[in-house]
Amino acid sequence: MVLSHFFRWSLAVACLAGMSAPMPGWAADDDDEETGSEPSYQINDPFPDRPLQPTSVPAFGQPKAVFYNPFGLTDWLRRHGIGLLLDNINEYAAAVTTPTRHVGDYRQGSSNAGQYALSLNVDWERIAHIRGFATHMVVTGRYGTPANRMFGDWLNHSSEIYGGGGNVVVHLVMAYGEETLYGGKLSIAAGRMAELSDFVASPLFCTFQINAICGRPRAAADTGYASTFPAGNWGLRVRGRPLPQSYIQLGLYLTEEGMFAYSMNRSGFKFNSAYINGVRMPLELGWEPRAPGHLPGHYKIGAALTTTPLSDIHEDQYGQPYAVTGLNQRQHRASYNAWVLMDQKITTYRKDKTGQDTDSGLTALWGFLYNDGRVALRHWQVYGGLISRGTFASRPEDTIALAFSYTAMSPGVQRTEELLRARGEVLPYRATGIQRHAVVMEANYGWHAWRGILMQPMVELFVRPNGQGNLKDAVLLGFKSHVEFL
Repeated sequence: MVLSHFFRWSLAVACLAGMSAPMPGWAADDDDEETGSEPSYQINDPFPDRPLQPTSVPAFGQPKAVFYNPFGLTDWLRRHGIGLLLDNINEYAAAVTTPTRHVGDYRQGSSNAGQYALSLNVDWERIAHIRGFATHMVVTGRYGTPANRMFGDWLNHSSEIYGGGGNVVVHLVMAYGEETLYGGKLSIAAGRMAELSDFVASPLFCTFQINAICGRPRAAADTGYASTFPAGNWGLRVRGRPLPQSYIQLGLYLTEEGMFAYSMNRSGFKFNSAYINGVRMPLELGWEPRAPGHLPGHYKIGAALTTTPLSDIHEDQYGQPYAVTGLNQRQHRASYNAWVLMDQKITTYRKDKTGQDTDSGLTALWGFLYNDGRVALRHWQVYGGLISRGTFASRPEDTIALAFSYTAMSPGVQRTEELLRARGEVLPYRATGIQRHAVVMEANYGWHAWRGILMQPMVELFVRPNGQGNLKDAVLLGFKSHVEFL
């Protein structure tokens, strides 16, 4: 009993110490860093101006956190090569508008979805003198469901967190090793990885809550075989920086059947090859300039080849509409997708006392993604947004953000659904009408309530939910909270 009381009081004192102690220099490196976005920070950081010191492993991200350094523990761990991140995200949304009547079993309501995540990064050069080698592991637990399903949308979820966590206490997302060579010019990573945490990635995406953008633009994961948080698969990624402000990276990922399904890989710890059915080979080139006035930008172009057998969305094995013939759909042994992404800081609102630009300013982002129309539901997607940071001088860390996304369905999907509806048969993709195109928009205000605590009210607009014209437009009000504990 005495030991129990001692432990509880010690923990309380440690937490208070972590909350009230002066902030160390490293704590101001990254703001609002979500655990799932860690790899994208490494991509967005240009090649360092001088050799990495005192270790050749790139520095681990460390955002401002509630309990960042209790009794100096976090600082001590980082000096000895161990980086820990622990955060929690909650995303709530409620429909203001009523759902479409007499179409599906829909209702007006609200829901909450959330996740907690723990990241462990280890610099083995500091620990065991293995030059340039580090390991990275992320585990998570998820709960809840998004609100969009209540009014019939399965295309653009109202919350980035909506499933895939296995409904277990601990779900393994990533566990891989990374070797950094030639002073950071070459990086080789292998293990259980999430492809879309490295490719088609940006830490700006989760400034928003809407799943059309947050995490990754939704079209990038259309077929379900590109691994993305919270699911990983066996992969190899090589990234080189031939010039200080540019990079080229390529990967090889083994695709797995049921990667996101509870029945196949609920815990994320199933490492056997029983469900491997092909490979994905992405290639991406990036340019990361700084415009006059030290305004950072990131420009990316890439494509991926998938060898997983995928069914044609319209034709049978003889080239006729399968919806008419009833024969098996044609199988494609190879398919592709491509993307062009951009973000650019346009202006800085104010400078610090030394005359240097602050983090405040306006940033624009834009992207276009194109999928193989023979096998994809989403033929192409275009998105855009504006992020204003430090708009008000008294609130230097707050953000105001606006975003939109337009998604066009593949022509084969539309033709197939038209034929099936004429025959009175059930439509694919949980559709209750012909899917043609959809628009989603979001506006939010990110209020930094305290160090490591972000409160973000938002409003979302769904135009043609699920890409269907027979469903009413929907307006949602919501609230996202992000708490960085460590």
